[in-house]
Amino acid sequence: MSFEVEGKLIKKYETESKSEKFQAREFVIEVASGNYPEFVKFQLTQDRCALIDSFSEGEQMKVHFDLRGREWQGKYFTNLNAWRVEKVSQGAAAAPVASGGDGSFPSANDEPAFSGGSSDDDLPF
Repeated sequence: MSFEVEGKLIKKYETESKSEKFQAREFVIEVASGNYPEFVKFQLTQDRCALIDSFSEGEQMKVHFDLRGREWQGKYFTNLNAWRVEKVSQGAAAAPVASGGDGSFPSANDEPAFSGGSSDDDLPF
C-alpha cells in the first residue's frame, strides 16, 4: 500500500545500525488535521536513511510511504516505511493527503453517466 502526506519536519533521528546488514532512521512530521495537529513517525531503511539529510527541522515536506505490518511472538507491529521525500515550497498548502499511489483512485464524480436500459435496471448484466 502506497500513500503520501505533507507536513512539517519536527524531529529527525540519527541512523541506527540494527545489525551488520540492516540500518534504520526515524523522523517525525506534524500534519495539520482539524483543530489538533497529528505527529506521525516514519522509518527510513538501508540506503534510504540519507534521504532526509538535506532537510532541516521546521521545513515542509511531502513523504511517500508504505504501510507495513508484521507479527512477532504474538505481538503486532506497524511501520510507516518512507521511500521518497520531497521539499514543499512554503507557499503551497500543507493539507494532509492520503491517497493510493498516483492519486488515480476514482471519486463519485468519476462515475459514468447512465445510458440505456430502464431506470429500474441498474445491474451491469
